[in-house]
Amino acid sequence: MISRRWLALTLAMAVLSAPALAASGRKGALKMLDPDNDGTVDLAEAKKAAANLFAKLDPDHDGTLDARELRGRLTAKELAAADPDHDGTLTLDEYLAVVEQRFKAADPDNDGTLDAKELKSRAGRALLRLLK
Repeated sequence: MISRRWLALTLAMAVLSAPALAASGRKGALKMLDPDNDGTVDLAEAKKAAANLFAKLDPDHDGTLDARELRGRLTAKELAAADPDHDGTLTLDEYLAVVEQRFKAADPDNDGTLDAKELKSRAGRALLRLLK
């Protein structure tokens, strides 16, 4: 049987370690998206990661992603806005257009790269949902 003391200790450790785990996840994301190891992600690197993910999310290999295949990466409203032909799916080009839009939103200094701080922002986290 689980004691109350053990349960309280486990809960306390989870609460205290959550910020460190979140930070390490963001650093891991930067490392994963930064093959040239310059400490930043540029648009080409983001689009390459997005294209790789698109291929993984398209199990039927029809060249499109529907809401189910997107697995919550876009809301229904965002999907509708990103779908110019209104067929309920995104092609790779349409998906990459959303990635570019979110990349630009996460790059307030317009230097063409995203550092760890920019990836932590709300816009950066929205971009990361499309890349991993």
